[in-house]
Amino acid sequence: MKAYRLHRYGGPEAASLDDIPDPQPGPNDLLVRTEGIGLNPVDYKTRDGMLKLVMRPPLPCILGNELAGEVLAVGSAVSRFTPGDRIVARVEKGRMGAFAERTCIDESVAAHAPSHVDAPTAAGLPLAGLTALQALRDELKVGPGQHVLITAGAGGVGTFAIQIAKWLGAEVSTTASSRGDALVRSLGVDHVIDYTKTDLASLGRRFDSVFDLAGGDALDAAFRVAKPGSMVLSVAGMPEPMTAKKDLKGGMGQQMLFWLASFGLRRKAAANAVHYRYLFMHPSGAELAELVALVDAGTLKIVIDSNFPFPQIAEAIAHLESGRAKGKVVVSV
Repeated sequence: MKAYRLHRYGGPEAASLDDIPDPQPGPNDLLVRTEGIGLNPVDYKTRDGMLKLVMRPPLPCILGNELAGEVLAVGSAVSRFTPGDRIVARVEKGRMGAFAERTCIDESVAAHAPSHVDAPTAAGLPLAGLTALQALRDELKVGPGQHVLITAGAGGVGTFAIQIAKWLGAEVSTTASSRGDALVRSLGVDHVIDYTKTDLASLGRRFDSVFDLAGGDALDAAFRVAKPGSMVLSVAGMPEPMTAKKDLKGGMGQQMLFWLASFGLRRKAAANAVHYRYLFMHPSGAELAELVALVDAGTLKIVIDSNFPFPQIAEAIAHLESGRAKGKVVVSV
Protein backbone atom coordinates (compact mmCIF):
# COMPACT_ATOMS: atom_id res chain seq x y z
CA MET A 1 0.00 0.00 0.00
CA LYS A 2 0.99 3.66 -0.30
CA ALA A 3 1.71 5.63 2.88
CA TYR A 4 3.11 9.09 3.52
CA ARG A 5 5.95 8.55 5.98
CA LEU A 6 8.26 10.75 8.00
CA HIS A 7 11.89 9.65 7.79
CA ARG A 8 13.56 12.43 9.80
CA TYR A 9 12.49 15.69 11.36
CA GLY A 10 12.60 18.64 9.00
CA GLY A 11 10.75 20.32 6.15
CA PRO A 12 8.72 18.78 3.31
CA GLU A 13 11.76 16.84 2.09
CA ALA A 14 11.72 14.82 5.34
CA ALA A 15 8.60 12.87 4.29
CA SER A 16 7.73 10.80 1.23
CA LEU A 17 5.01 8.63 -0.27
CA ASP A 18 6.28 5.05 0.09
CA ASP A 19 5.22 1.50 -0.74
CA ILE A 20 4.96 -0.52 2.49
CA PRO A 21 3.15 -3.70 3.67
CA ASP A 22 -0.46 -3.50 4.83
CA PRO A 23 -0.93 -3.18 8.62
CA GLN A 24 -2.33 -6.04 10.68
CA PRO A 25 -5.07 -5.30 13.23
CA GLY A 26 -4.65 -6.09 16.92
CA PRO A 27 -7.46 -7.44 19.14
CA ASN A 28 -9.09 -4.01 19.66
CA ASP A 29 -8.36 -2.65 16.19
CA LEU A 30 -10.31 -1.84 13.08
CA LEU A 31 -8.51 -2.29 9.76
CA VAL A 32 -9.80 0.60 7.67
CA ARG A 33 -9.61 1.23 3.94
CA THR A 34 -8.91 4.95 4.00
CA GLU A 35 -11.12 7.02 1.69
CA GLY A 36 -10.57 10.50 3.09
CA ILE A 37 -7.92 12.22 5.20
CA GLY A 38 -8.14 15.47 7.15
CA LEU A 39 -5.08 17.70 7.54
CA ASN A 40 -4.21 19.70 10.64
CA PRO A 41 -1.35 21.92 11.86
CA VAL A 42 -0.27 19.10 14.17
CA ASP A 43 0.79 17.19 11.03
CA TYR A 44 3.44 19.62 9.85
CA LYS A 45 4.42 20.47 13.42
CA THR A 46 5.12 16.76 13.96
CA ARG A 47 7.13 16.67 10.72
CA ASP A 48 9.15 19.71 11.76
CA GLY A 49 9.95 18.22 15.17
CA MET A 50 8.06 20.90 17.09
CA LEU A 51 6.18 18.29 19.15
CA LYS A 52 9.11 16.11 20.18
CA LEU A 53 8.58 17.06 23.83
CA VAL A 54 5.02 15.75 23.62
CA MET A 55 5.42 12.69 21.37
CA ARG A 56 8.40 11.17 19.66
CA PRO A 57 7.43 8.09 17.61
CA PRO A 58 10.16 5.85 16.21
CA LEU A 59 11.08 6.76 12.63
CA PRO A 60 10.13 6.13 9.93
CA CYS A 61 6.48 6.58 10.88
CA ILE A 62 3.26 7.18 8.98
CA LEU A 63 1.91 10.68 9.58
CA GLY A 64 -1.74 11.68 9.88
CA ASN A 65 -4.31 11.98 12.66
CA GLU A 66 -7.84 11.81 11.21
CA LEU A 67 -9.60 9.82 8.54
CA ALA A 68 -12.81 8.44 7.11
CA GLY A 69 -13.19 5.10 5.41
CA GLU A 70 -14.60 1.57 5.32
CA VAL A 71 -13.91 -1.14 7.89
CA LEU A 72 -12.27 -4.10 6.15
CA ALA A 73 -11.64 -6.31 9.17
CA VAL A 74 -11.96 -6.19 12.96
CA GLY A 75 -9.88 -7.58 15.82
CA SER A 76 -11.06 -10.41 18.05
CA ALA A 77 -12.14 -8.07 20.88
CA VAL A 78 -14.02 -5.52 18.76
CA SER A 79 -17.72 -5.26 19.58
CA ARG A 80 -19.03 -1.99 18.08
CA PHE A 81 -18.13 -2.32 14.40
CA THR A 82 -18.26 -4.92 11.66
CA PRO A 83 -16.66 -5.15 8.20
CA GLY A 84 -18.44 -2.87 5.77
CA ASP A 85 -19.15 -0.13 8.32
CA ARG A 86 -18.19 3.37 7.28
CA ILE A 87 -16.39 5.24 10.04
CA VAL A 88 -14.61 8.45 10.99
CA ALA A 89 -11.85 8.67 13.58
CA ARG A 90 -9.27 10.85 15.25
CA VAL A 91 -6.43 8.33 15.57
CA GLU A 92 -4.96 7.68 19.04
CA LYS A 93 -2.29 10.11 20.21
CA GLY A 94 1.17 8.89 19.36
CA ARG A 95 -0.07 6.25 16.94
CA MET A 96 -0.93 8.42 13.93
CA GLY A 97 -1.01 6.49 10.62
CA ALA A 98 -3.94 8.16 8.82
CA PHE A 99 -1.88 9.14 5.75
CA ALA A 100 -2.11 5.66 4.24
CA GLU A 101 -4.34 3.61 1.99
CA ARG A 102 -5.03 1.25 4.92
CA THR A 103 -4.89 2.09 8.60
CA CYS A 104 -5.40 0.32 11.91
CA ILE A 105 -7.15 2.24 14.69
CA ASP A 106 -8.51 1.33 18.11
CA GLU A 107 -12.30 0.99 18.02
CA SER A 108 -12.60 3.41 20.97
CA VAL A 109 -11.65 6.39 18.79
CA ALA A 110 -14.03 5.62 15.91
CA ALA A 111 -17.63 6.60 15.23
CA HIS A 112 -20.03 5.71 12.45
CA ALA A 113 -19.63 8.22 9.62
CA PRO A 114 -22.23 10.89 8.83
CA SER A 115 -25.02 9.53 6.64
CA HIS A 116 -25.05 12.05 3.79
CA VAL A 117 -21.48 13.36 3.64
CA ASP A 118 -18.77 11.97 1.36
CA ALA A 119 -15.67 10.44 2.94
CA PRO A 120 -13.18 13.28 2.24
CA THR A 121 -15.59 15.80 3.75
CA ALA A 122 -16.30 13.56 6.74
CA ALA A 123 -12.55 13.22 7.30
CA GLY A 124 -12.41 16.92 8.11
CA LEU A 125 -14.61 16.48 11.19
CA PRO A 126 -12.79 14.47 13.91
CA LEU A 127 -9.78 16.44 15.14
CA ALA A 128 -11.00 20.00 14.64
CA GLY A 129 -14.56 19.17 15.70
CA LEU A 130 -13.44 17.41 18.88
CA THR A 131 -11.06 20.25 19.69
CA ALA A 132 -13.87 22.79 19.46
CA LEU A 133 -16.33 20.66 21.44
CA GLN A 134 -13.90 19.85 24.24
CA ALA A 135 -12.68 23.44 24.45
CA LEU A 136 -16.07 25.14 24.52
CA ARG A 137 -18.25 22.66 26.38
CA ASP A 138 -15.84 20.75 28.62
CA GLU A 139 -13.24 23.42 29.49
CA LEU A 140 -14.87 26.84 29.06
CA LYS A 141 -18.37 25.63 30.06
CA VAL A 142 -19.93 27.87 27.41
CA GLY A 143 -23.71 28.27 27.65
CA PRO A 144 -26.69 30.63 27.30
CA GLY A 145 -26.15 34.19 28.45
CA GLN A 146 -22.40 34.10 27.83
CA HIS A 147 -20.44 36.07 25.27
CA VAL A 148 -17.46 34.12 23.90
CA LEU A 149 -14.66 35.36 21.66
CA ILE A 150 -13.17 32.91 19.14
CA THR A 151 -10.06 34.17 17.39
CA ALA A 152 -9.34 33.05 13.80
CA GLY A 153 -12.89 31.89 13.22
CA ALA A 154 -12.45 31.14 9.52
CA GLY A 155 -9.89 28.37 10.08
CA GLY A 156 -10.42 24.64 10.46
CA VAL A 157 -11.15 24.61 14.19
CA GLY A 158 -12.76 28.07 14.10
CA THR A 159 -15.52 27.10 11.68
CA PHE A 160 -16.58 24.30 14.03
CA ALA A 161 -16.12 26.44 17.15
CA ILE A 162 -18.49 29.16 15.93
CA GLN A 163 -21.24 26.64 15.20
CA ILE A 164 -20.76 24.68 18.44
CA ALA A 165 -20.72 27.86 20.55
CA LYS A 166 -24.01 28.93 18.94
CA TRP A 167 -25.44 25.42 19.50
CA LEU A 168 -24.49 25.77 23.18
CA GLY A 169 -26.51 29.00 23.29
CA ALA A 170 -23.75 31.61 23.50
CA GLU A 171 -23.35 35.01 21.87
CA VAL A 172 -20.30 34.67 19.63
CA SER A 173 -17.71 37.14 18.36
CA THR A 174 -14.82 36.16 16.12
CA THR A 175 -11.82 37.73 14.44
CA ALA A 176 -11.50 37.40 10.67
CA SER A 177 -10.13 39.29 7.69
CA SER A 178 -12.31 40.56 4.86
CA ARG A 179 -11.59 37.25 3.06
CA GLY A 180 -13.21 35.28 5.86
CA ASP A 181 -16.03 37.66 6.72
CA ALA A 182 -18.75 36.10 4.56
CA LEU A 183 -17.81 32.60 5.68
CA VAL A 184 -18.00 33.25 9.43
CA ARG A 185 -21.26 35.17 9.04
CA SER A 186 -22.74 32.22 7.14
CA LEU A 187 -21.95 30.04 10.19
CA GLY A 188 -24.06 32.20 12.48
CA VAL A 189 -21.50 34.37 14.27
CA ASP A 190 -23.01 37.44 15.97
CA HIS A 191 -20.10 39.87 15.65
CA VAL A 192 -17.10 39.93 13.30
CA ILE A 193 -13.95 41.84 14.29
CA ASP A 194 -11.70 42.63 11.31
CA TYR A 195 -8.29 42.16 12.86
CA THR A 196 -6.64 44.04 9.97
CA LYS A 197 -8.56 47.21 10.92
CA THR A 198 -9.39 46.89 14.62
CA ASP A 199 -7.04 46.59 17.59
CA LEU A 200 -8.57 43.70 19.50
CA ALA A 201 -7.23 44.94 22.83
CA SER A 202 -9.12 48.22 22.40
CA LEU A 203 -12.51 46.52 22.69
CA GLY A 204 -12.47 46.42 26.49
CA ARG A 205 -13.16 43.57 28.91
CA ARG A 206 -16.43 42.29 27.55
CA PHE A 207 -15.99 38.54 26.98
CA ASP A 208 -16.99 35.81 29.43
CA SER A 209 -14.40 33.49 27.88
CA VAL A 210 -11.96 33.40 24.98
CA PHE A 211 -11.05 30.46 22.75
CA ASP A 212 -7.77 31.40 21.09
CA LEU A 213 -6.85 29.78 17.77
CA ALA A 214 -4.33 32.37 16.60
CA GLY A 215 -1.67 32.76 19.29
CA GLY A 216 0.85 35.62 19.19
CA ASP A 217 -0.55 39.14 19.41
CA ALA A 218 -4.13 37.85 19.36
CA LEU A 219 -3.49 35.78 22.49
CA ASP A 220 -1.84 38.74 24.23
CA ALA A 221 -4.90 40.85 23.39
CA ALA A 222 -7.24 38.11 24.61
CA PHE A 223 -5.94 38.55 28.16
CA ARG A 224 -7.02 42.20 28.01
CA VAL A 225 -10.54 41.65 26.62
CA ALA A 226 -11.57 38.71 28.85
CA LYS A 227 -13.51 39.62 31.98
CA PRO A 228 -11.68 39.31 35.32
CA GLY A 229 -11.86 35.78 36.66
CA SER A 230 -12.64 34.26 33.24
CA MET A 231 -10.56 31.81 31.22
CA VAL A 232 -8.54 32.26 28.04
CA LEU A 233 -8.09 28.82 26.48
CA SER A 234 -5.67 28.40 23.58
CA VAL A 235 -4.55 25.76 21.14
CA ALA A 236 -2.00 28.12 19.60
CA GLY A 237 -0.03 29.37 22.61
CA MET A 238 2.37 27.44 24.87
CA PRO A 239 1.44 24.32 26.85
CA GLU A 240 1.22 24.88 30.62
CA PRO A 241 1.34 22.45 33.58
CA MET A 242 -2.32 21.41 33.32
CA THR A 243 -1.67 20.40 29.71
CA ALA A 244 0.90 17.91 30.92
CA LYS A 245 -1.10 16.69 33.91
CA LYS A 246 -4.62 16.48 32.44
CA ASP A 247 -4.24 16.22 28.67
CA LEU A 248 -1.00 14.23 28.34
CA LYS A 249 -0.93 12.38 31.70
CA GLY A 250 2.66 13.52 32.06
CA GLY A 251 4.83 13.41 35.16
CA MET A 252 6.40 16.15 37.22
CA GLY A 253 9.27 16.57 34.77
CA GLN A 254 6.98 17.44 31.89
CA GLN A 255 4.81 19.62 34.13
CA MET A 256 7.87 21.60 35.22
CA LEU A 257 9.05 21.96 31.62
CA PHE A 258 5.65 23.35 30.59
CA TRP A 259 5.64 25.58 33.69
CA LEU A 260 8.82 27.20 32.45
CA ALA A 261 7.71 27.35 28.80
CA SER A 262 4.40 29.04 29.65
CA PHE A 263 5.68 31.35 32.38
CA GLY A 264 5.43 34.52 30.28
CA LEU A 265 1.88 33.81 29.16
CA ARG A 266 0.72 32.85 32.62
CA ARG A 267 2.25 36.04 34.01
CA LYS A 268 0.35 38.13 31.44
CA ALA A 269 -2.86 36.30 32.29
CA ALA A 270 -2.37 36.83 36.02
CA ALA A 271 -1.64 40.53 35.48
CA ASN A 272 -5.07 40.80 33.88
CA ALA A 273 -6.79 38.63 36.52
CA VAL A 274 -7.68 35.86 34.06
CA HIS A 275 -6.80 32.18 33.87
CA TYR A 276 -4.72 30.71 31.04
CA ARG A 277 -5.12 27.15 29.81
CA TYR A 278 -3.64 25.33 26.81
CA LEU A 279 -5.71 22.43 25.48
CA PHE A 280 -4.29 19.29 23.87
CA MET A 281 -7.49 17.54 22.75
CA HIS A 282 -8.06 13.81 23.27
CA PRO A 283 -9.57 11.29 20.85
CA SER A 284 -13.05 10.10 21.80
CA GLY A 285 -15.32 7.93 19.74
CA ALA A 286 -18.27 8.79 22.00
CA GLU A 287 -17.87 12.56 21.59
CA LEU A 288 -17.21 12.12 17.89
CA ALA A 289 -20.54 10.30 17.60
CA GLU A 290 -22.18 13.41 19.14
CA LEU A 291 -20.64 15.56 16.43
CA VAL A 292 -21.75 13.13 13.71
CA ALA A 293 -25.31 13.39 15.04
CA LEU A 294 -25.10 17.18 14.76
CA VAL A 295 -23.88 16.86 11.16
CA ASP A 296 -26.68 14.44 10.30
CA ALA A 297 -29.22 16.81 11.87
CA GLY A 298 -27.95 19.71 9.76
CA THR A 299 -26.82 21.62 12.86
CA LEU A 300 -23.09 21.34 12.14
CA LYS A 301 -21.56 22.01 8.74
CA ILE A 302 -18.12 20.73 7.73
CA VAL A 303 -16.48 23.59 5.84
CA ILE A 304 -13.99 22.40 3.21
CA ASP A 305 -11.37 24.75 1.82
CA SER A 306 -9.85 22.33 -0.69
CA ASN A 307 -9.64 18.65 -1.58
CA PHE A 308 -6.39 17.18 -2.94
CA PRO A 309 -5.79 13.69 -4.41
CA PHE A 310 -3.58 11.41 -2.30
CA PRO A 311 -0.53 11.59 -4.62
CA GLN A 312 -0.54 15.36 -3.99
CA ILE A 313 -0.59 15.13 -0.19
CA ALA A 314 2.67 17.09 0.09
CA GLU A 315 1.06 19.96 -1.83
CA ALA A 316 -2.01 19.73 0.43
CA ILE A 317 0.17 20.07 3.54
CA ALA A 318 2.00 23.04 1.98
CA HIS A 319 -1.34 24.74 1.30
CA LEU A 320 -2.42 24.25 4.92
CA GLU A 321 0.95 25.47 6.17
CA SER A 322 0.63 28.66 4.09
CA GLY A 323 -2.15 29.84 6.41
CA ARG A 324 -4.49 30.71 3.55
CA ALA A 325 -7.02 27.91 4.09
CA LYS A 326 -10.56 28.83 5.12
CA GLY A 327 -12.07 25.73 6.67
CA LYS A 328 -10.53 22.29 6.35
CA VAL A 329 -8.00 20.94 3.86
CA VAL A 330 -8.74 17.30 3.03
CA VAL A 331 -7.33 14.54 0.83
CA SER A 332 -9.17 11.94 -1.24
CA VAL A 333 -7.66 8.45 -1.18
